[in-house]
Amino acid sequence: MPVVDRVASAVVTGVPPLVLLAGMILGWRSHLLVWQDLVILAVMYCGVGIGVTVGFHRLHTHRSFRVHPLVRAWFAALGSAAAEGPVIDWVATHRKHHQFSDVEGDPHSPHTGHDHGFKGAFKGLVHAHIGWVFSEMEVADERLYAKDLLADPLMRFVDRTFVLWVLVGLAIPFGLGVLLSGTIAGGLTALLWGGAARIFLLHHSTFSINSLCHFFGKQEYDTSDESRNLAWLAIPTWGEAWHNTHHAFPTSFRHGIGRHQIDLSAGVIRLMEMCGIAHDVVRISPARIERKAVPQTR
Repeated sequence: MPVVDRVASAVVTGVPPLVLLAGMILGWRSHLLVWQDLVILAVMYCGVGIGVTVGFHRLHTHRSFRVHPLVRAWFAALGSAAAEGPVIDWVATHRKHHQFSDVEGDPHSPHTGHDHGFKGAFKGLVHAHIGWVFSEMEVADERLYAKDLLADPLMRFVDRTFVLWVLVGLAIPFGLGVLLSGTIAGGLTALLWGGAARIFLLHHSTFSINSLCHFFGKQEYDTSDESRNLAWLAIPTWGEAWHNTHHAFPTSFRHGIGRHQIDLSAGVIRLMEMCGIAHDVVRISPARIERKAVPQTR
């Protein structure tokens, strides 16, 4: 990994929790945390989170549905605001993960290249959760894994202007804070919660899919890897924690296909379809689902 990329990764992953910790201490001591900040945090978490789960993941990576090119670019910009990396790099990495899931070549498997036992499991989980971001390996060749996005001028533009969208994602909560409080101080506390806290929470929500969902939970469908469905993580990850289902049916717009499996991202896509925004939505037939199902023991 080049030095510039290593520094950028350290800043993006390390600064938000430090800023958040400092803000929590100062906020609680001076009673600066107000309801507006929590509302802005929720709005930004949901809005930018959709950019990652619906945009980066289900639209750009797996092409689970289609939209107008401008809507596609908008989702790419929205996902970029999460500060998880430029869209083309993100897509290439995830596609490589699917090709080599939990075998040599997987960018972030908790199982490959680690010793057995508790120590090996712990090191594997740390690597899958965040350690891989700082690894020496070339994560994924964009020319191999994302050539469709490289061929799209709008995607290349959003990819090149990644830092701009991150800054926009910080400017919005600051502006909302000023608007709701009428003060610059209100804008700064909103920036703390809607910016730093939101980046921290979204990062670790996404990272948990790479780590926890390849280690804990149920394997409801037959796959060649260690992907799991982790029910308690489904709501904060907008349905992404039905990860075993996703690995069984990667192009499905819906990951939570079982009864009572909440999948908020699928709900957004379904709403877009009803409004005529999304089309060619990929659905998996009941017969195919049944063939992949693993008998569950109580």
